[in-house]
Amino acid sequence: MKIAIVTETFLPSTDGVVTRLTEAIKHMRKQNHEVVVIAPDLGVKEYEGAIVEGVKATTLPFYRYKKFSLPQRKVKKILQKYDPDLVHVVNPAILGIAGVHYAEKLGFPLVASYHTHVPKYFDYYNLKPLIPLCWKYFRSLHNKADVNLCTSQAVKNELVEKDFFNVHLWKRGVDIKKYHPNKYSNDMRQALTNHHQPGKKLLLFVGRLAAEKEIHKLKPLLEKRNDVCLAIVGDGPARDDLEKTFEGTNTVFTGFLHGDELGQAFASADALVFPSVTETLGLVILEAMAAGLPVIAAKSGPTMEQVEDGKTGLLFENENIDSLINAVNQLDNQLLHQSLKENARKEAEKFSWTGPSEQLLDFYEKTLRMNNVTSYKAVQEQVNN
Repeated sequence: MKIAIVTETFLPSTDGVVTRLTEAIKHMRKQNHEVVVIAPDLGVKEYEGAIVEGVKATTLPFYRYKKFSLPQRKVKKILQKYDPDLVHVVNPAILGIAGVHYAEKLGFPLVASYHTHVPKYFDYYNLKPLIPLCWKYFRSLHNKADVNLCTSQAVKNELVEKDFFNVHLWKRGVDIKKYHPNKYSNDMRQALTNHHQPGKKLLLFVGRLAAEKEIHKLKPLLEKRNDVCLAIVGDGPARDDLEKTFEGTNTVFTGFLHGDELGQAFASADALVFPSVTETLGLVILEAMAAGLPVIAAKSGPTMEQVEDGKTGLLFENENIDSLINAVNQLDNQLLHQSLKENARKEAEKFSWTGPSEQLLDFYEKTLRMNNVTSYKAVQEQVNN
């Protein structure tokens, strides 16, 4: 199968979308599928044998933290050059407009996947009156696709309610070798607690530092309990404001951590804290659980699909500081804490990236059949039969 993936974000950026994509691409390449990735040009030209076609990227005035690619005709030229069996537009928003438009214009079967809950973000940027228009915009893009994918049942239900066409759940996965309890490092724990906080509980936040992540909600906890440390791993547009907010508390900002360092950070903390209710999944939750780290999360549809309260983590009511503090207080029960850690790892072990990657290929095959296109796999099955 020849697959063109048009994505708003790719390597060297790191986020849940990139993780999911790179795992899928590795799987597809192992099965000898041809893959071309059309993404913002950040210097990457190849990944696991997949060609990466960069499109000029620029910093936009409303979000200076990272570069995006605007819609441009180069996408059409790339699609014509590679003539794929199918186009998959990941998170269509800006560059993805061109992916959707030219896939339709050139007659390529189209899959689109929804990963970022942009309409929900509008509440955090004084844009609430524009939410209906935002939904209309994304619906218009996704409804040009033959098949739409999303990453949690809660978001699937919401998209169906908003009249998105033919929506399916693309399951989650995790690398249980990369994220493992045996990655514990005393040196990492010392660094995350600023080297002088022995015996204190260490909570970990991992993700993009932005208003919609609601990291500021954690400050009252640190003011209430001076025996709790917070390590904030990641970077983003809200970092300066957050550093001011948490000034004088037991908080360490690490910036980005990657590879073994990130695995060590997960395994060396006492719990992951996840205050956001705007995620379409929150892949970091499953990564933490794989490291044997219980998750303390604000209640939302996607988080409640992953965290079982009192078994693999602890849930608290959003915007309720007492509920958050009560959840953290439960970690004082050492037997419960140990049980949460063990159960979190056992739950994560049920998942791998093979399942979601195979599932994606099945969605591709379904899309081709909808368009009366016969893939190489289908031909082989007919020959074998």
